[in-house]
Amino acid sequence: MDPLAIGLFDLSDRRLAWLGQRQQVLAQNVANADTPGYQPRDLQPFAQALAGADPPRMAMTSPLDLPPLVQAGWLAAHAVRPEAIAPDGNAVQVEDQLAKVADTQSAQQLVLGLYKKYLGMFHTALS
Repeated sequence: MDPLAIGLFDLSDRRLAWLGQRQQVLAQNVANADTPGYQPRDLQPFAQALAGADPPRMAMTSPLDLPPLVQAGWLAAHAVRPEAIAPDGNAVQVEDQLAKVADTQSAQQLVLGLYKKYLGMFHTALS
């Protein structure tokens, strides 16, 4: 039995990929907090990304290739509507971005915790 064929592992993998991509986008927002005219970006909510088409898979050119579990291409960032814009045109509100970073980190810890517990139960069942 392939453990990766279990839906929970696939869902956890996709969620972790989404969370990792979101951390990158939020880090770019914070890094550009002083860039004139910069507009913050974010990912679509995970439920919407999950409800869309399956993520594209890389072509395997050799039988020895390992298939990637999830590719980040299906996680495209988009501009978000700013609540306020600074006189220089920058719309990044650092406090909001840092709150999103903290939420994303908490979600990563939750998913990793559930993943580890499930792996432990899977290991116990096989022992």
